[in-house]
Amino acid sequence: MTDVVLRLTARDLLPGDLEFCGWSGSPLHLENVAGQLTRARRGEVDYLAVCPPSGVPVAIGGIDYGARRGAGTLMQLAVHPALQSCGIGTFLIGAAERRITSRGLRRAELGVEEDNPRARALYERLGYVAYGRQPDSWDELAPDGSVRRYETVCTQMARELRSES
Repeated sequence: MTDVVLRLTARDLLPGDLEFCGWSGSPLHLENVAGQLTRARRGEVDYLAVCPPSGVPVAIGGIDYGARRGAGTLMQLAVHPALQSCGIGTFLIGAAERRITSRGLRRAELGVEEDNPRARALYERLGYVAYGRQPDSWDELAPDGSVRRYETVCTQMARELRSES
């Protein structure tokens, strides 16, 4: 077996990247991400793309600076399914945490669906600690193409960050 090692970079997600991000969710989800890019232009959020040398995103995720006072809230984290468990999610979260500290904030938060133990295990491994539960919901496409409301419960998790001085 041969290991393949790719150099990854994290950069701002650009509107033109969305055509290459169909793996991250439905067209409805990508419309939401496009809306987040509008918020990014106003400085309300950062939206990151993790890319190999080709420049095509293999992971994306946002940081909302208005969801919780004094914290950056990680949101919509996604790694290409064929590349999960390769360390790319860890790389994405590290890049997001650096963005948070660059704004002078020292706390990162996120919500993870309670039926997603794999993601929760990653966050716990990275030092995130559960502090509560909260219902959440969003619109999604049903198999017939209609829009329906998806409802779930998320475990709220947080991690105190250190500045990189």
